[in-house]
Amino acid sequence: MEIVKVKASKNYDILIDHGLLDRCGELIAAAVSAKRIAVVTDDNVDRYYGQRAVDALQNAGLSVVKYVFPHGEASKSHAVLLRLYDFLAENGFTRSDLLVALGGGVVGDLTGFAAATYMRGIEFVQIPTTVLSQVDSSVGGKTAVDISGGKNLVGAFHQPSLVICDIDTLDTLTPEFFADGMAEVVKYGMIKSAELFAILSHKDIKSNMTDIIKRCVTIKAEVVANDEFDRGERALLNFGHTLGHAIEKHYDFSGISHGYAVAIGMSTFTHIAESKGMCPVGTAEKLDVLLNKCALPMTTDIPMDILYKYSLGDKKRSTSGIDIIICNDIGESTVTKMTLEEYAAFLGVN
Repeated sequence: MEIVKVKASKNYDILIDHGLLDRCGELIAAAVSAKRIAVVTDDNVDRYYGQRAVDALQNAGLSVVKYVFPHGEASKSHAVLLRLYDFLAENGFTRSDLLVALGGGVVGDLTGFAAATYMRGIEFVQIPTTVLSQVDSSVGGKTAVDISGGKNLVGAFHQPSLVICDIDTLDTLTPEFFADGMAEVVKYGMIKSAELFAILSHKDIKSNMTDIIKRCVTIKAEVVANDEFDRGERALLNFGHTLGHAIEKHYDFSGISHGYAVAIGMSTFTHIAESKGMCPVGTAEKLDVLLNKCALPMTTDIPMDILYKYSLGDKKRSTSGIDIIICNDIGESTVTKMTLEEYAAFLGVN
């Protein structure tokens, strides 16, 4: 079993291996003192793994209830969050109890935000079951729900007590969902690791997932340790997301997946940056070749002026401008501060 340690306001371990779901009870019991558990999951994940998780927790002597909500980004809302609060209250949950997020990014974000705010904060554990959540969203303590104004605009920093990545849970993903998560993997190679980028480009991805996941979460753990509350270096993790979130908003968070949108954002920004001499010639082509290998899109038909407008709702926006992430080369990235006029010019918007 691979173990990556996160050092933040709360220190915790990320466990990576095959077969960990059926051991989650003993692993959680060894990491926390809580004896009452609420497993929070969506209806898709529940069909495959809900009962297995409950059985493993109960076999470790823990008392378990389960809350299931409809899958999809639309459930990352205040309406579902309030129903989860009511469920916890009705079941008598206190600050000495524990939430377990079993699922992908939506489940992790919603459960984490509930844990951050219910009774002013209780512990939670992440058991991510998608590529995206295993390599990215389950680590680092960012929790949130969406509002009509944009994605992840209401949330809190709340670190989990443990992250359990069972690689076997990726076997039930459709090719589209697997590809969706690979956008975040490519992101880590682009912003911080030419070595990871080379592995993704030249090796078989699925047969190297243990190593790939470990490399991604190690990068994120280092970034979180340096900038837990997203005031500096952690902004690099937003590569592709400013435009990606704008694309998602255009489709009302239902017509395109997060990873597909981020892939388009990464490619678009890199092509623009290369055209302006901000990265070496050929950088965008190398990125596009890898995105194509991962079955990810690179372009969109949405007019750039519309994406510009929607991207102004990004969390990296300030009253004076916006921070965007540029990869100066494969494995190297910087936070680039722009006024809104400079950003419009960067995108070619008049």
